[in-house]
Amino acid sequence: MSNGPHRIVFANEKGGTGKSTTAVHVAIALAYSGARVAAIDLDSRQRTLHRYLENRAETQRRRAIALPTAAFAVYDGDSADALDTLTATLGAEADFVVFDTPGRDDPLSRHVATRADTLVTPLNDSFVDFDLIGQVDAETFKVRRLSFYAELIWEARKKRAMATLRDARREMDWVVVRNRTGFTEARNQRRIDQALTELSRRVGFRVASGLSERVIYRELFPSGLTLLDKGHLGELGTSHLVARQELRNLLAGLKLPMPAHALALAAAP
Repeated sequence: MSNGPHRIVFANEKGGTGKSTTAVHVAIALAYSGARVAAIDLDSRQRTLHRYLENRAETQRRRAIALPTAAFAVYDGDSADALDTLTATLGAEADFVVFDTPGRDDPLSRHVATRADTLVTPLNDSFVDFDLIGQVDAETFKVRRLSFYAELIWEARKKRAMATLRDARREMDWVVVRNRTGFTEARNQRRIDQALTELSRRVGFRVASGLSERVIYRELFPSGLTLLDKGHLGELGTSHLVARQELRNLLAGLKLPMPAHALALAAAP
């Protein structure tokens, strides 16, 4: 791929939106597609992405099996230059570098977010989460203003667009992924739909369907397995099969540029 590996940054200044779960499943789905993937966890306290992939490596060793996976590291420093060095080293042979960021305002999160090729912002279907990117009127639910985070990404995308004109860098694709935590009342669902549609036109992000809140994601964490690891999970119920299709739909919705060798693998009989 030109211009180095494609950077996918999962960023949200609010916790509890399924960011790490989404990040690790996208990384493994890309690996299953034949892409070479590196993953960097910037949350040095929680380390959810890093721990998930550690568990996956341990399961491979314990069961003597080989599974598609990602090279991974956790960054616990505070230097953007050192982070860039780690990214260059770990991603030297990668097609994609996946970043999982902490659920708080953080300088390194901003650093990688403004340099993303694909920025993924997971949100739960609620106005509590929507407030991260925009504020709505309490009576009409019309968008009143952008949030600080949306303004930050808007400015970064404008600068990126100018740089793209000068030196053929990739433009940033911002995707808001709607993860679902459970039943959402129909009227509230429509209001969120309308607010997201209005805001997406103003700041230029796309909306994609994400993952639902399911116990299976928490159950698989200790083993590092994912719903794509068929043959290693035992018998799956209908809800698990639906969740696997959700993951496939999410990957399709991200519209990531697959490398030639992965495309060739997919086309092979």
